[in-house]
Amino acid sequence: MQSRSVTRELALLILGQVSETTLKSLDSISLEELLNIALQSLIDHWREGLDNCAVKIETAQEHLLESELEDLNKISMDRIKGHLRDCLLESESILNGLSASLELPRLLALSDQHQIRLGALKRVALVLEKRNSIDTRLDAVMEGWRLKRLPRIDRDILRLAVVDLMDLKVPIAVACNEAVGLANRYSDDQGRRMINGILRRLQNSLHASTF
Repeated sequence: MQSRSVTRELALLILGQVSETTLKSLDSISLEELLNIALQSLIDHWREGLDNCAVKIETAQEHLLESELEDLNKISMDRIKGHLRDCLLESESILNGLSASLELPRLLALSDQHQIRLGALKRVALVLEKRNSIDTRLDAVMEGWRLKRLPRIDRDILRLAVVDLMDLKVPIAVACNEAVGLANRYSDDQGRRMINGILRRLQNSLHASTF
């Protein structure tokens, strides 16, 4: 179970850095090089989160400076507190994610590295090969949204879940739980809610199609 989870997480991180044109070159590189690609994806992901925190701090600072030019009323103070609270919550999420991500190299070292490498590349290849049909299936259960409106990492989490279900025949409950686990580590609150809802509707549609 742990090996499959590591494989899926590595595939998610690789997807953030590759396209169809670069997939063939991945077949000849080592697990260490794949890990470097994955870690670069993580760096980009967490840097974006920190940039968002910086924007919230700057906004709170601007409001604080504006309030010094006038009476600091309750509305202004509540607005400043809101920006700072959001920033602290996001920073906590980033730190938790970084802490969890540091486990990835250790888990790879303890796992069957050959199988991990093959499993990750197989998932990446399936997502890239069948992305149009995967996205169509997901769009069908989006209820007013389109998959392309979601952040890249949320889209890839959902695409990997579809690959698990349709190609690798992973049990529905297991595939959805694994996808939710990735969402908890790499998405924000809004993304997690969206992924949960899409997976629930996808699960219901798959159940309905079996009857």
